[in-house]
Amino acid sequence: MAITSVKELVERANAQVDLWHPERALEQQADGKAVLVDIRDIRELERGGRVKDAVHAPRGMLEFWFDPSSPYYREVFGNSDTTYVLFCAAGWRSALAAKALEDMGFENIAHVDGGFGALKENGAAIVDKDGSVWPAD
Repeated sequence: MAITSVKELVERANAQVDLWHPERALEQQADGKAVLVDIRDIRELERGGRVKDAVHAPRGMLEFWFDPSSPYYREVFGNSDTTYVLFCAAGWRSALAAKALEDMGFENIAHVDGGFGALKENGAAIVDKDGSVWPAD
């Protein structure tokens, strides 16, 4: 059996899902048209901070939190008028996660090209574990 590489899976996912430039994601978040969804694990948030006003949904629970029939469903993911823009550290996990959600039938899903690092580079406000925000509000 031939093994498909992670890189190939990510490339396939990126060919099928909406890939947003970080600037677009931040603009749409600011306009209230998109919710940024951070799928990194808690250790990554503690080490590197988190994007201000992003919703955290760890990758391992994402499908459960999005599925209205799941006992773990979160209402924050139930607005069909909102685009949910996933991101991870660099954009690989979020590509796979966006594809999984689209495979479940969700249509308002995208992910950030370059992930958290690209969001930071494009001016995202970052909240540190002590609650301080940089760049400052």
